[in-house]
Amino acid sequence: MWYLDSGCSRHMIGDKKKFILLESRTGGKVTLGDNTTRKVISSGIVGNAKNFLIENVLLVDGLKHNLLSISQLCNKGFDIKFMSDKCLISLNDKLVLEGKRMNNVYMLDLDCIDSSNSFCLKIIVDDSWLCHRRLCHASINHLKTSLKKT
Repeated sequence: MWYLDSGCSRHMIGDKKKFILLESRTGGKVTLGDNTTRKVISSGIVGNAKNFLIENVLLVDGLKHNLLSISQLCNKGFDIKFMSDKCLISLNDKLVLEGKRMNNVYMLDLDCIDSSNSFCLKIIVDDSWLCHRRLCHASINHLKTSLKKT
């Protein structure tokens, strides 16, 4: 489950196993709502590579919940509409995700996305992702190094 968070400037999670692509990252901290700070370990892409991907997700040490940044979604062109019992996330006037309000918090279960929304994958995939897959899931840093040599 992911919490839709209007106070969160970046998508972030604490579980390394959720990533399908993880890039090394040096330094960085995030400040949480209770004013504590946590170390940013890495960043990458989270998803199942079939129906959805979320890019630019931070891996944050000790974070217990998955946070989906509303501002980061809006920067990607998504429109988000909140109602008393749910929220709707659209792109180009097409509904792509629907979240539910539970305990006064809006949440998304991204494991339940059906294949009819698989076009989301096309929106964020770039050539580096395609190279990553074609080259047996080589790291992005390895791809960058290889490109510099050519």
